[in-house]
Amino acid sequence: MLSQEDLKQIAEKGMTEELIDTQLGQFKTGFPFLKLEAAAGIGRGIISPDKEERIAYEEAWKKYKDEGRRVVKFVPASGAASRMFKDMFAFVDADYDVPTTDFEKHFFEKIENFAFYSALDEQCIKNEGKGIKELIANGNYKAVAANMLQNKGLNYGQLPKGLLLFHKYDNGSRTPMEEHLVEGALYAASEGKAHVHFTVSHEHMPLFKKKVADKAESYAKEFGITYDITFSEQKPSTDTVAANPDNTPFRTEDGKLLFRPGGHGALIENLNEIDADVIFIKNIDNVVPDRLKADTVEYKQVIAGVLVTLQKKAFEYLELLETGAYSHEQLENIIRFVQQDLCCRKPDIKYLEDADLVIYLKQKLNRPIRVCGVVKNVGEPGGGPFLTYNQDGTISLQILESSQIDKSNKEYMEMFTNGTHFNPVDIVCAVKDYKGKRFNLPEFVDKTTGFISSKSKNGKELKALELPGLWNGAMSDWNTVFVEVPLSTFNPVKTVNDLLREQHQ
Repeated sequence: MLSQEDLKQIAEKGMTEELIDTQLGQFKTGFPFLKLEAAAGIGRGIISPDKEERIAYEEAWKKYKDEGRRVVKFVPASGAASRMFKDMFAFVDADYDVPTTDFEKHFFEKIENFAFYSALDEQCIKNEGKGIKELIANGNYKAVAANMLQNKGLNYGQLPKGLLLFHKYDNGSRTPMEEHLVEGALYAASEGKAHVHFTVSHEHMPLFKKKVADKAESYAKEFGITYDITFSEQKPSTDTVAANPDNTPFRTEDGKLLFRPGGHGALIENLNEIDADVIFIKNIDNVVPDRLKADTVEYKQVIAGVLVTLQKKAFEYLELLETGAYSHEQLENIIRFVQQDLCCRKPDIKYLEDADLVIYLKQKLNRPIRVCGVVKNVGEPGGGPFLTYNQDGTISLQILESSQIDKSNKEYMEMFTNGTHFNPVDIVCAVKDYKGKRFNLPEFVDKTTGFISSKSKNGKELKALELPGLWNGAMSDWNTVFVEVPLSTFNPVKTVNDLLREQHQ
């Protein structure tokens, strides 16, 4: 099935023939649905610390940082903003010339409220000889939209979200990338230094680097810190091969194999190369202006405090188990910690002999930990927190997407639709073991949690394979803990009109 030319193409991407055979096999077999025990909730896998506890966790985090730990803020930022402007692209191509849909009307009625208004006005004057107000007065709405979207103007239809102007300030407007630099200074700086890492697409790398060169120094001065800002790209070796509907390799017009990006799960490789004690993960578009940052900063420190408190205890227990000098009562305490604090249960644990029990406990304690902020469900599409069965028969907390759930199972669908909480991608991770050695994160991926979707290329149908998602299957074998965080910390921008919401003004 694979020719010598194919093998050469595969090798050039840093992949192996065995990997391609596995991927093609996955198109045939599909992926199993996950077995669920319940949706997580308060008191059932989600903790909701009171004011006193939050203060204690914040203190624990500040103390940890003061010990000279290396903290990195990791921001997936490679997505283009084209989906954000889907409705405005449709307007430019429509057979009518004035705003007709509610979306279009809202956009033009409130256009002066966008942070990019001044920049767009300049482009309109330069390209059309008239500003936004005059173009609108003349009924030339499409010229305004085209200058926002197209290369001749702001080119927002092709730029990544991280480089769009999101928020207005007295001294100018900020991009999401800048807001993340500010956040990094406020909760992730250690010993006067903030390490921020962006994953970006190859074509946008020069633009990101230029924006950092232009802006970082002024924020460093404002917050009295220095920045270490780094970038990486999704590795070609994490792409996946595309298949025809009959599961044979899909080929381009010149006969080559077609590879597609493997989804955000590919970023586990980028995360694996970050040298840090603690890593914060947050999506590029979930940022707010300074006036609303207090909740974000407080709860980031709270979830980090939960993380380092759990890690400290896990390390103490691992060191105790390593000595071999522990009592039965101490073993009972460790079991309680794994079951209650780390939310990992083994239904048949009571049948284990002491020697096997110690092996089991070491295995569950000595792995990466993540604490995930979850918000009350407000009907946003996406994943949620669940208690699920793992490959080894244990039950633990996971973030699931709807694609991982058997939709013909009425009980599971009820769990999913009635779930009280939602995953906003608000994660803090500890990625070193109790001896200070970095875990090899790809070893903790559940490879059976990928996803197959239908796509097309030049009018031809194809099957696309997505790797286990970064916060789904890619972190499946981590210790996971959920903490309820306020809805005010979750303000994603999925469409351009989301920027008109009060939270982004």
